[in-house]
Amino acid sequence: MCEAHILVYSNDRDSHPEYATRDHDDVGRALVERSMRTKPPSDSGPPAAPKKRTSLKDLATYLGLSQTTVSFVLNNAPLAKNLAPETRSRVQEAARKFNYRPSYFALNLHKTGSDSIGVLVPEHSEGYFTIVMEGVERYLLQKHFLYFTACHYHKPKLIKEYSELLLNRGAEGLLLLNTNADFDTPLPVVTISGHLEKDGVTNVILDHRAAARQAIRHLYDLGHRKIAFMKGPASNIDTGFRWDAMMQVAREFGVQPTPERTVQLTSGGWTPLVGYDPARRLLDATRDFTALVAFNDTTAIGAMRVLHEAGMNVPSDVSVIGFDDIASAQFHVPSLTTIRQPLGRMGKLAASILLDRIANPTRQYAPNIPVKPTLIVRESTTPVAKASR
Repeated sequence: MCEAHILVYSNDRDSHPEYATRDHDDVGRALVERSMRTKPPSDSGPPAAPKKRTSLKDLATYLGLSQTTVSFVLNNAPLAKNLAPETRSRVQEAARKFNYRPSYFALNLHKTGSDSIGVLVPEHSEGYFTIVMEGVERYLLQKHFLYFTACHYHKPKLIKEYSELLLNRGAEGLLLLNTNADFDTPLPVVTISGHLEKDGVTNVILDHRAAARQAIRHLYDLGHRKIAFMKGPASNIDTGFRWDAMMQVAREFGVQPTPERTVQLTSGGWTPLVGYDPARRLLDATRDFTALVAFNDTTAIGAMRVLHEAGMNVPSDVSVIGFDDIASAQFHVPSLTTIRQPLGRMGKLAASILLDRIANPTRQYAPNIPVKPTLIVRESTTPVAKASR
């Protein structure tokens, strides 16, 4: 059975009970008296039940108004302007008096969405994640959207479970960082550095071939031909794409990567330690190289520590180039030459595409949106002619 609420907007308060004030004090006293009767007779008796949260119905009863009228005022609905100013003031004063807080779900019953998205990431980190999320957060803040983050630690089962959980929690779309959308969902999905093409998914990706060309050309123009390479971990979905691009471009420049001059990271993460042990393995295999291309900035910093401990100077003995341009890259000694991914811009772009997809579910979108990198030259690279070998 449906309950209908009919409001008559009039300044004649005596003719409409919603606007009458003569009985609300009696109603309020009755509520207080009833509340007092439920209290235990003394402190030595059983503990009092938790205070009941004031509901919209309680507030309407106290005021002698309909729930619809009270809801209009508290939600600042356009129709509330037709109510008498005294009525609006009474409602707001009563809400403050009883510390009324509307339920989130009640507030959003009339809305088609939750104004929230879910964000799936492999893990939190100081470098890559924080820069990307700054771009995401700033855009969502402008659009009054909220986001929920879950870390899946490269576990496919968690990726699937979290995507379903976020859907059930009302997320209107999913944003994935360094994560392929290898699951089914009715929600629009945008990835940053994802590479799996499927319906309903847009990937914001770096142009890895352009990045490889910038790195190799820079070292080549400095005279380096004996270049060592760090390959990323198998768990990172960028690894294969970046490595293939780097090897192809190196061969185009006549640089022949050899097995002893290549080393792969054995673990993921975004700390210098990830690059430390692989750099030691590289030096155990050979020292016959004048430059090193690291997988990212943090592994480059770890590798520079190993070179320092081995008595090799950066850049006079070995030039080192990183990838990402994290905040600490310019403050390291020596400051790190790197390929800058516009991480903040990629985050903002991904967030804007996702919200656009939410607002326009039938519009067609490109599966991949490539973003250009930038070479940032600092102190960690120098011409090979200056090398003291």
